[in-house]
Amino acid sequence: MELHQFFLFLAIILIAARLLSETVARFGIPSVIGELLAGLLIGPSLLGWVAPDTTMKLLAEIGIILLLFEVGMDTDLSRLARSGSKPVVVALLGFILPFVLGYGVSALLFGLPELTALFIGGTLTATSIGITVRVLDDLGKRQSDEAQIVIGAAVLDDILGVLALAMLYQFAVEKQVSIQAIGEVGLYILLFMLLAPLVAKLASMVIDHFDQRAATPGLLLTMALSLILLFSWLAHAVGAPEIMGGFAAGLAFSQHFGFRLWMGKGQMIEFKPSPKLAHRLEEQMRPLIHTFSPLFFVMVGVSLNLSTVDWGEAFIWQLAGLLLMVALLGKFASGFFIRESRQHQIAIGLSMIPRGEVGLIFAQLGFSQAILSGELYAALLIVIALTTVSPPFMLKWFYGRSRNA
Repeated sequence: MELHQFFLFLAIILIAARLLSETVARFGIPSVIGELLAGLLIGPSLLGWVAPDTTMKLLAEIGIILLLFEVGMDTDLSRLARSGSKPVVVALLGFILPFVLGYGVSALLFGLPELTALFIGGTLTATSIGITVRVLDDLGKRQSDEAQIVIGAAVLDDILGVLALAMLYQFAVEKQVSIQAIGEVGLYILLFMLLAPLVAKLASMVIDHFDQRAATPGLLLTMALSLILLFSWLAHAVGAPEIMGGFAAGLAFSQHFGFRLWMGKGQMIEFKPSPKLAHRLEEQMRPLIHTFSPLFFVMVGVSLNLSTVDWGEAFIWQLAGLLLMVALLGKFASGFFIRESRQHQIAIGLSMIPRGEVGLIFAQLGFSQAILSGELYAALLIVIALTTVSPPFMLKWFYGRSRNA
């Protein structure tokens, strides 16, 4: 791509992403849907202004790594430990039920290949807790009992989702599913996720020390971004996907993450969380994340040429209809396996439904690795869009009806 073309395409992508996300947000629809629509609008599906390109895909990968960094910073492992078994039950069932049902529908009813069925099941396990939390905030339910259970479940759901994504990534690369691959990937991820946040925590303390004594501005942002990229490279080096590096670095900089190191003979070194460092970094990283992460979702839309899909084909709508039913019921049912009032169970079930950007990450990975065909990808996009847009309206209606009652 010529340099002037790159500048033009990047400007078109950023402007389209902002315009469409702002437009849908004014109607109460998550902004990620607008970014996806922007990709479909300017891509080969409609206007054809922007085509999939290696340079743009690299920028999109940076965006998704930064987004996983933000997820890591928002993850509170201690909250999961304090919340008891209810969030664990909700998270596990909300992960297992959609996965098993999605795999069953794909493999048994439609006869799809095993790896394809696994990707479809994995896509349905995702939960975009950011959408739900914003809705609960708007409704004044952020500190309610059911909201705390949902947030605790979302912490574990994020971890399970990242692990599943890493395994599916390995399957996609090897184009097969094997017990050995599962064991190797699981071991690599376990070691990386145990050691990487600890090492990154030490690095973050060094960065904080020098940032407070820096003679020039921007040291914190530069070094934190370097650490994210370094750990993304390290994640790839040990066999895990690059996005795991962003997630591990985010955990290390989180205001909730700390650990103790026993040196023997009763001596202990404590590495405490640093809320001030996390707040400073969040303020500096937020513009960068909000600039790069939309590139990923726009490129999701650009990468799919819907004009080549036969929308009159019954297969797409049959698969989308069954997967939508599975996606809704699998998450909704997770709230009914804990001892809570019926109202809380319904609220928890509805709060776990949104797929949002996490589902798109799964689907895009499968499509980019040629595991999902254009028809399957289109069916999944229908499911992701409907399960992302509908829950906020459902929650508003449910709490409104309960308040009136």
